[in-house]
Amino acid sequence: MKESTTEHKQGGLTQLPATAICGNDITSSCLYVSALAIIQAGQWAWVAVLIVAGVLFLYRKIYAEVVGALPLNGGAYNALLNTTSKSLASMAACLTLLSYMATAVISASEAMHYTHNLWHGLPVIPGTIVLLAVFMMLTIVGIREVSQVAVVIFITHLSTMALLIVTGVLFVAFNGLDTLWANFAFPTERGLGPAIFFGFAAAMLGISGFESSANFVEEQAEGIFTKTLRNMWIAVSVLNPAMVFLALALIPIPEVADHQEALLAHMGALSGGNWLMLLISVDAALVLSGAVLTSFVGVTGLVRRMTLDRCLPQYFLKLSRFQTPHRIIIGFFLLGVSVLFITRGELGALAGVYTISFLSVMILFGVGNILLKVNRGRLRRPEHASWPALILAISLTLGGLVGNALINPDYLVVFLEYFIPTLLVVAIMLGRIGILKASLFLIRALSESVGKATSQVSRGIRRKIDQINSQQVVFFTRGDHISNLNRAVLYVRKNEHSNRIRIVTVVKDQSEVRQKIKDDLKFLDRTYPDLEIEFLVLEGKFGPELIQELSEKWKIPTNFMFIGSPGDHFLYGLAELGGVRLII
Repeated sequence: MKESTTEHKQGGLTQLPATAICGNDITSSCLYVSALAIIQAGQWAWVAVLIVAGVLFLYRKIYAEVVGALPLNGGAYNALLNTTSKSLASMAACLTLLSYMATAVISASEAMHYTHNLWHGLPVIPGTIVLLAVFMMLTIVGIREVSQVAVVIFITHLSTMALLIVTGVLFVAFNGLDTLWANFAFPTERGLGPAIFFGFAAAMLGISGFESSANFVEEQAEGIFTKTLRNMWIAVSVLNPAMVFLALALIPIPEVADHQEALLAHMGALSGGNWLMLLISVDAALVLSGAVLTSFVGVTGLVRRMTLDRCLPQYFLKLSRFQTPHRIIIGFFLLGVSVLFITRGELGALAGVYTISFLSVMILFGVGNILLKVNRGRLRRPEHASWPALILAISLTLGGLVGNALINPDYLVVFLEYFIPTLLVVAIMLGRIGILKASLFLIRALSESVGKATSQVSRGIRRKIDQINSQQVVFFTRGDHISNLNRAVLYVRKNEHSNRIRIVTVVKDQSEVRQKIKDDLKFLDRTYPDLEIEFLVLEGKFGPELIQELSEKWKIPTNFMFIGSPGDHFLYGLAELGGVRLII
């Protein structure tokens, strides 16, 4: 673990490739957000997208604070895991998984539709599968190779959008602002307030991808994460309002809906001709492919973290010869292909899954920041989001979620059809001890009639329960009060499948250990007879080296080692401790 931490700090992704991986997803939003916002808000669409840019500005501080305090992969899952229960964190993880799944499949399919318009002989569904397979293989090869592809796509996309803006501005300069003034005079079906509200709700889909950087933060070099947030915010704040203004200056509002699927390509045809329309169509196919890449990278970091925490089967942890978790990547590819076949390529319903899951993840990340402030107030962090900004960001995102549900009421039903089975899989993993115990009870009841055959199964399940519970956990204490020790024990009983707790205090000299902590632990050992509580006093210095040494010596993974919330003067950042978790 120590080696991987060093690699993260010294050899991680630099600013451009890290930004490109998540930036392709968020900047591809200009391909569809302009049309969605204008359809809902008319001439006030520019206000809606500017409000969205303001919301994203608020989330910059929120993400910087949470990830700065907890610099581990997992995004909202990691934030909630270290501030509340594993079950709530797992719900956030399920929402994130659904968001990535929908993004990957929709983006791949849309990329193939754009390509099909350029090459009519291309079959869309087989092409979509091939595109997913290509990015699956690239992700298996490694994130550095993936990042090079992402950089090429990112630069190409920004250059193409800049060319469209320049061409559009020149066209308007030579042909006048008649279309723009006519659009501003166009009567709005809704009032000003509702128009801006629904336009804002539709435009909120344009910040998808902002959460992705938090899911591969461990692969980024020191200090890069906050720069990716800044870069994504600048890109969205410039591109989306510019495209809305340009669309209003080029196309009458009633005609926008007719070109919703390829509005920017139509704008290119108007301002520059067929060559620009062709260029934008190629760029759209490329950047939507980049959004597929974002999904693969983000889901790999998230699922690996969930598997380490035993929310998913340990089967997914096996590494390929490229040192990547290929089983996670292949599993995500198979999930996308299965969804493609189930829907037969009609992916309109997946928009509901994407919309609700993505906005819910943003809300839960804000909730994670609240819990971090309340429950981990002493934890060191480089940034601090103010309470008014935090509450405003969550409220506006919740408003965007409600607005999308009102625009498309069927979205909620489709979302639940995907969310409930996903949540059920994770719930089975979290509750497998209870399920195994219930199975044991039933088997014992039947064993009286079945006899020897069922007794063998019973012993096998009993051994499995003992095997799971045999995983020892470690809690490092500085001599905490008995109430803190009791909270640590209760947390392990509630959230971890283990009945063995090793409580360790590290001192310079044995004489520093007070008799009171020994008496307190003896009391807790008597209070919880179902737990095996062991107390050890080690002479030395607490730090990453000692943690790594004990992990190897005791064969206990570092993510099953816990500490209390460190104070401002703690010498080490959480990432330097190799995955050690906060427990109180």
